[in-house]
Amino acid sequence: MIIKTDLLIRLYVTFFFLGNSPVAPGTTGTLGAILLFFFLTFVSFPIYIVFLLILTAFSIFMSSLAVKIYNSKDPGQIVIDEVCGYLFTMVLIPFSWGYVITGFLLFRILDILKPYPIRNIEKLRDGYGIVLDDVLAGIYANILMQIIIRVY
Repeated sequence: MIIKTDLLIRLYVTFFFLGNSPVAPGTTGTLGAILLFFFLTFVSFPIYIVFLLILTAFSIFMSSLAVKIYNSKDPGQIVIDEVCGYLFTMVLIPFSWGYVITGFLLFRILDILKPYPIRNIEKLRDGYGIVLDDVLAGIYANILMQIIIRVY
């Protein structure tokens, strides 16, 4: 039973094993999030937000469990945080490939650079630190996206 549970946790936190990519698993996970964003463009804004909040809360919980499985504070295989972060980046952003790519690049840059206070949030315990730093990077990227959309 534990093996099946571990497998389900790994399936979830690696976003269908994208986090097992040998090269840039965070980037690979974010690319997977683009597909999810595409499907979410067909739902209303309130449903998008409710889905995103539930996904984020569940991701914090599952990432906390995964920390124990991987025996690491912030395992590289966990990419569900990138999925949450990218979906925050794209809140209220209409679907177009230009916006999808711009959002992807902004989110990845902010996730890697971790401007204040993202690096401090990353230090939170277990799933909180794993997920919430990406959520904040996504919020920062969303603000930049909103500015870009209004300027251009």
